Amino acid sequence: MPRIGLALGGGGVRGLAHIAVLELLDELELRPAVIAGTSMGALVGALYASGHSGTAIREITHRHFISRDDSLRDVLDKKSELLTWLNAFLPATARGGLFRNDRFLAHVFGGVLADRFEDLAIPLVVVAADFWSGEEVAIKSGALLPALRATSAVPGVYAPVEREGRILVDGGLVNQVPYDHLGADCDLTIAVDTGQERVPGGKHGAPNVLQAVVGALDIMQDSALEQRLRRARPDILVRMRIRDVDLLEYAKAGEVMKQAQPAIAELRARLAAETP
Repeated sequence: MPRIGLALGGGGVRGLAHIAVLELLDELELRPAVIAGTSMGALVGALYASGHSGTAIREITHRHFISRDDSLRDVLDKKSELLTWLNAFLPATARGGLFRNDRFLAHVFGGVLADRFEDLAIPLVVVAADFWSGEEVAIKSGALLPALRATSAVPGVYAPVEREGRILVDGGLVNQVPYDHLGADCDLTIAVDTGQERVPGGKHGAPNVLQAVVGALDIMQDSALEQRLRRARPDILVRMRIRDVDLLEYAKAGEVMKQAQPAIAELRARLAAETP
């Protein structure tokens, strides 16, 4: 069996599309030897690396988010989980963001079955950015939760995280899809980009403040990724373009999964060719 390296990119709720990739790997009995992740990709990757299957991760996220397809009974069944959101989104007391994402992570990703990187079943690399130096910071050891907080600390939305004397923010600022951290000993590298498809006109006129900030980040991240791809490419690049889903629209998690299916079909074909 080939030694597979899997890189999962950021993208807020769009990053939940990574779950479909993990479900496909489980179905094909292809277990990654190493995972590298940025922002939501790191969060999903941590759940998987700690021992959850792709299907189990889908169930975890389904319990915590209201989908447009949910019935009234579904919503009522999630009542206790949803009440916890009130605490998860209390305003930040630290400078640099509207909210503290530690409560959010503890609530939604409390199912991570490890406290430290060393306890994970699959080696994991989490990418964050040093706010003051602009340097990329790859975290591979130590406490897991602070690293996950750091990689998903979207500037202006979630407060930065101090770790080992550095102020860390969202890793997507420096490396949106960190396939270059998978190591040279992988036989097959798979990188998954869950970007946004921006559509002008109609209701997509002038963006609101949050859309403008996040949209600008998306544009910069896409540009930086293109430059990185010109220098070196993964063996398989999965590019999902999720339409009409903003960074924090968790009510559209089901829509994200639906839009991921064409890319999953393409990945299935590529894996059939690469891993006979």
